Amino acid sequence: MGAIEKDGYTLYCTALFFSPEGRFMGKHRKVMPTSLERCIWGQGDGSTIPVYDTPIGKLGAAICWENRMPLYRTALYAKGIEIYCAPTADYSLEWQASMIHIAVEGGCFVLSAHQFCKRRDFPEHPDYLFNDIVDEKHPDPTVSGGGSVIISPLGQVLAGPNYESEGLLTADLDLGDIARAKLYFDVVGHYAKPDVFNLTVNEHPKKPVTFVTKVEKSEDDSNK
Repeated sequence: MGAIEKDGYTLYCTALFFSPEGRFMGKHRKVMPTSLERCIWGQGDGSTIPVYDTPIGKLGAAICWENRMPLYRTALYAKGIEIYCAPTADYSLEWQASMIHIAVEGGCFVLSAHQFCKRRDFPEHPDYLFNDIVDEKHPDPTVSGGGSVIISPLGQVLAGPNYESEGLLTADLDLGDIARAKLYFDVVGHYAKPDVFNLTVNEHPKKPVTFVTKVEKSEDDSNK
């Protein structure tokens, strides 16, 4: 589930994870906001790059253009991701090509949920102009074109892409396809070259302020 998270006076683009029982499992904060997003959102760190072992498979996420970051993807692959969630507002054909590549590269199922919205979904206000991306003369122009898709580890499109409207995509996932794909190519296994290439991921939270409290020794402790 996508959310805009507020921490103090800073906003983060965040993916939230819940169990089938509705229990909050954790979150992923987008590590690098895209383009002008950096004027609004803060940057995440390595402490929220989770992959959760769930009854339906190992689940993780990369948000929008994080999916273009090969080292971030490698970190998810190394954690054994099987169901790779890729929420985005990118409705380009190039994005679809990236999703197929990631599915094959990681040997995982890719579920990419794309934003779809019309001009009518936004307030009638001079600050909400979309002349650069839509034809305002159209009676109901599309602002974000969708393209949600589900792709198998073998690069097969199982559902979508849907550019027509809001909708719910479903597909039957054969987890055996993961083993079939990785028999040929395991990017963090038999096809890795750790003697040449190596990735170190810092999972410690990067806090701007750390308090170190002085602990006073008791009189009894000092006499020992």
